[in-house]
Amino acid sequence: MSDAGFPAPANPSGAAAVGWTDPARQAAFDTWLARVAPTQRLRPASLRIASADASFRRYFRLDTEDGATRIVMDAPPAQENSAPFVHVAGLMQAAGLNVPQVLDWDQTHGFLLLTDLGARTMMEAIDRERPEANRPLYLQAIDALLQWQQASQPGQLPPYDDALLRRELALFPDWYLAQHRGVVISDALRETLDKSFDLIVARNLATPTVYVHRDFMPRNLMAGAVEAPLGVLDFQDAVYGPVTYDIASLMRDAFLSWDEDFVLDITVRYWERARRLSLLDFEDWHSDFGAFWRAVEWMGLQRHLKVAGIFARLTLRDGKPKYLADVPRFIAYIRHTAGRYRELTPLLRLVDEIEGAPAASGWVIGRG
Repeated sequence: MSDAGFPAPANPSGAAAVGWTDPARQAAFDTWLARVAPTQRLRPASLRIASADASFRRYFRLDTEDGATRIVMDAPPAQENSAPFVHVAGLMQAAGLNVPQVLDWDQTHGFLLLTDLGARTMMEAIDRERPEANRPLYLQAIDALLQWQQASQPGQLPPYDDALLRRELALFPDWYLAQHRGVVISDALRETLDKSFDLIVARNLATPTVYVHRDFMPRNLMAGAVEAPLGVLDFQDAVYGPVTYDIASLMRDAFLSWDEDFVLDITVRYWERARRLSLLDFEDWHSDFGAFWRAVEWMGLQRHLKVAGIFARLTLRDGKPKYLADVPRFIAYIRHTAGRYRELTPLLRLVDEIEGAPAASGWVIGRG
């Protein structure tokens, strides 16, 4: 999870706005910038903070001599491997997506010079009070998503396999329950989690596979001109996995919640287009939206459990407490889905007991 959009700086006061805790890294950066500035027609004195990331990455913005702007990614190699970013950027560019172009890459020190997709994220463009007003933005997001999925080829990205799905799910008991909530993971609790996780992994591994952005949401999409396609950012963790993942990520957002009617409306529109592109030739998905929707919910549940764990880890390990403010959204998502499927009743009871709330009641689907 990351906040990789490039918002306009509040105080573009030049290089002094960028701080360094490591003098050696600052010297390496100054040397690199001095090298690339003439060929890229950069104005080094205009350097300022663009945004920070949930990881160790930072982003700077600076001006060019012709009035344009560029983005610098500061990604220390000891903590961040930039090779996947460069590789996925190439795949997305080849697929026709609007992504940052890599203009220069200092592999030794982890500095990248990128084209700038603008300062306004889709999240900032959204009208939270009027869901219907945002339909054009979400349809643009679907345009980008389908382009990405159509370009899918096996062997280009790491597989979203059993091991990775389970490592992600383990974040929930390890960080959210044990570290954040202080829950002792007893044998009985572990058994409940293991059985639920087995179901979740099996459901999600059964789906068709495509390129998966893995954080496809409004914070990572850039809204430019009205007719221009949305820009796509924060794609370095892309994998080859379930076709349901990115639409679940888009509509069950980490930082924004919509009523079910709007979520279904946009998901149906995605489904109608994806099936025409033969991306959903699986069981009865091409003819039954309900079957596809159930698969999206099961995929979303895996993501919600994972992200609750990630947000706890960001707070407790990385000193970034702002993310925990959105954890109640994920607990609500988990309850919502677990309350609809009978097989997940033990998981729902476990979450309700830990959160100190009565069990949810509502529509329960027997088979799912």
